[in-house]
Amino acid sequence: MSASPLEFLKAGPPPARVALLPDGVFFSRAIPVSGAATRAEVLSQVEIALEALSPFPLAQLYFGYFWKEGAESALAYAAYRRRFTTEQLEQWASAEFVLPAFASVLGSDGAPGTTVVLSTPEGFTAVHWKTGPVPSSVLHQPVAQGATDAERAEARERLIRSSGESLRTVDIDAAPVPKSGIGDRDLDFEAGSLRSHLPAQVAEALDVRDKGDLEALARSRQRDVILWRTTIGAVAACLLFLVGELSLVGFGLWQKTRLARVAAQKPTVARIMDEQELAGRIDELSTKRLLPLEMISAASPAVVLPKTQTAIQFLRANAGSLGTLQIEAQTTNAGEIAGYKTGLEQTPSVDHVEIKDQRARDNVVTFTLIVTFKPGALSPATS
Repeated sequence: MSASPLEFLKAGPPPARVALLPDGVFFSRAIPVSGAATRAEVLSQVEIALEALSPFPLAQLYFGYFWKEGAESALAYAAYRRRFTTEQLEQWASAEFVLPAFASVLGSDGAPGTTVVLSTPEGFTAVHWKTGPVPSSVLHQPVAQGATDAERAEARERLIRSSGESLRTVDIDAAPVPKSGIGDRDLDFEAGSLRSHLPAQVAEALDVRDKGDLEALARSRQRDVILWRTTIGAVAACLLFLVGELSLVGFGLWQKTRLARVAAQKPTVARIMDEQELAGRIDELSTKRLLPLEMISAASPAVVLPKTQTAIQFLRANAGSLGTLQIEAQTTNAGEIAGYKTGLEQTPSVDHVEIKDQRARDNVVTFTLIVTFKPGALSPATS
């Protein structure tokens, strides 16, 4: 059964393709270096040390080294090139890293006095940390084919004793398995209960192949990571678009439901508003008086213009609402209308005055006068 998309996203970049070589074909040495040395200087010291230790020229060796920045020693290892068959070399072409099997555990938390023992059908390999982050020794003990359990146990004990004083022994019976790393070129291994993390620069130094081949493989690895990130970005974009589409559909359904509810409640709301307006009108009529006579008296030309003989006459008046009086009037002198309006506006009880529908016929001007009084400005007339 294929993995679900969620598991694919959680898994991270695909693990590096690693070829683990038999430990028995390599010899190793711990080489003192300066703690302030650069990686290039450490490589130079490793090459010089291997030239001195090996009976073969450096060009005839596959070699690598393990060193952490600030460490005062580096673990160098090498193997004679002719010990590898053509078939083995062909398998390296598809691998991103080629290193001895014991190199897979070098990134574990090797506390002082720790010995990690890797068990294979061909024998045992002991990686021992005496002090510092770099192992002090890597020893291999071959075991004959068909050896009994007792013989293998004896070989293991002999190997541990040869490695040095061991305070803690970690046995690895399963082959180390590459896992997805947190970086593009980081290496992570899982070997039983042991976890080993090798940063990119450290992992590159462990590879035993020629540097030119390693550069080509690094570009291939970078291309794979870019493709993986592109795939993840496309999947994330599709999920984002899907979430947005579902949100729009959900919002549309919610909006449709809301509008239907508003439409269903609209008659009820209209009825309540009408009832409220009617109740307000009834309250207004029951608690307040229109005072039509008082408003007509206050707007009378004789009151507004007491010292002037005016031709303005009221034809009819209507108290349309509280504080508002609508008067239809006429006059034979159109010039009086403006003065009359001004006098009304200056009356303390009047809020504002409006004159409209002004028309003239046979020297008689008819107009409509709308006078709005200030609230509470008029008092009921006493009998």
